[in-house]
Amino acid sequence: MSLAGKTAIVTGGSRGIGKAIVQALARAGAKVAFTYHSNSLAAESLLSELKGEGHEVLAYQADAADKAAADKLVEEIVEKWGGIYVLVNNAGIIKDGLLATMSFEQWQAVINANLNSVFNYSQAVTRPMMSARQGRIINISSVAANFGNSGQANYAASKGGIEGFTRCLANELGRRGITCNAIAPGFISTDMTEAIRNAAEDTIKKQIPARRLGNPEDIANAVLFFASEGASYVTGNVLTVDGGLTLGAGM
Repeated sequence: MSLAGKTAIVTGGSRGIGKAIVQALARAGAKVAFTYHSNSLAAESLLSELKGEGHEVLAYQADAADKAAADKLVEEIVEKWGGIYVLVNNAGIIKDGLLATMSFEQWQAVINANLNSVFNYSQAVTRPMMSARQGRIINISSVAANFGNSGQANYAASKGGIEGFTRCLANELGRRGITCNAIAPGFISTDMTEAIRNAAEDTIKKQIPARRLGNPEDIANAVLFFASEGASYVTGNVLTVDGGLTLGAGM
């Protein structure tokens, strides 16, 4: 899947799923700008790796929930590279807790980072994509949007909101040659899921028909599909990438 000559933005791109997405897009030929919140060492390591392979990659330290920062970053990328073809809204956090004891700060932090960030960057890229009459917006959701896990009211609400937003945006932008899709990962081996994996990895694997946890590359491959020309007639969809977890088999 060649993305030669295309440009991309990935939020939350320095680690885990975001890192794999940045690597995949760059190695497919795209120029990639990614954001990171605080881990400058991880961002610099990824930059060094990909630039060493001859890819054009930029890193921006930014809070994805900051609307002004999103607008400025997109404006800079459009000026530098002439447009934006792919946006991957990947930035996200978890702050789990039962609703009875969840603070408003816990609720708001997750909604801001996971859902408001999707609005921020999607709105910012809409005008340049509409002017070019082409584009791919790809939002990273989660199977948690439909599972209703105890202790994840904030996280599930943010991901459910992303899926509804994805469908609305697909409807609004389809006539301009822009697609908007979401990917819902299951259990993926990342820093974010480390605590869960340490406590119950074997139990989790028994619930997954594929009998393994996902890798960040599994999600990156789905992103490559949605970003490709082969997906030009696919929009408003949520692709579940979970090894069959949501089928309920193996439980």
